[in-house]
Amino acid sequence: MAEPWAEDSSKTVNDVLVEMIAVIGEKLSIRRFEKVTANNGFVVSYVHGGGKISVIVEAETADVNDAAKEAITNIAMQIAAMNPQYVSRNDISADEMAKLKEITVDSSLNDPASLPKPILQKLIEKAVTEKAWSDEDIAKYEEEKNNKFLFNFLSKEAAATIAQFALANKETYMQDKIFTGLVEGRISKQIKEICLLDQVYVKAEDGKQSVEAYLKSVAADLKIVKYVRFETGEGLEKKNEDFAAEVAAQLG
Repeated sequence: MAEPWAEDSSKTVNDVLVEMIAVIGEKLSIRRFEKVTANNGFVVSYVHGGGKISVIVEAETADVNDAAKEAITNIAMQIAAMNPQYVSRNDISADEMAKLKEITVDSSLNDPASLPKPILQKLIEKAVTEKAWSDEDIAKYEEEKNNKFLFNFLSKEAAATIAQFALANKETYMQDKIFTGLVEGRISKQIKEICLLDQVYVKAEDGKQSVEAYLKSVAADLKIVKYVRFETGEGLEKKNEDFAAEVAAQLG
């Protein structure tokens, strides 16, 4: 806030901010900023949605030309639209990857309908044999057991029971090749969504080309060093107002 204002060095950033507040009549504050400097390439900026989302991308290449700049501008648009969390999967720490795996394992076990058939069948047999299900659910199972939409006919309690059985044996399933294969597949799918280079390039003509492949098609050495994506209001806690409590407080 004490930095000289670029257009008038006799003023500080804070001075100009105070002037803007006086003109607009609303309180303004500078909440965050990040400076991006090109070391071995160039920087591109992109503003989307009337200023709601802004992106800055630092790219690296030996040949800074119009084609490279256009490509990185396209990538900035991709970042604005798809909101990746990382540039590449190499940026995901071991702790973050472990957490992602843990969440994926638990969510898979909590979703019985998506479990591999051999595992699901054993869980259902356990529920039926131990009469952990109601008589109505057992009857529905006998009637619809060959229906791939079986869980549409069972109660929520029946599905919850299967999930409980599955979670209770989590360590066993972590050694099961079929289950671990399912988990790895789901993790891979998530990585393709959260890592920029793994995402499908939004303008890909074949609908399959990744961002990484697109960049290589423009220039073999064209790389994304870093990016910054700011969206209006992100990170701010929204006040959850209780209207009835507010009225009561005023009357009190």
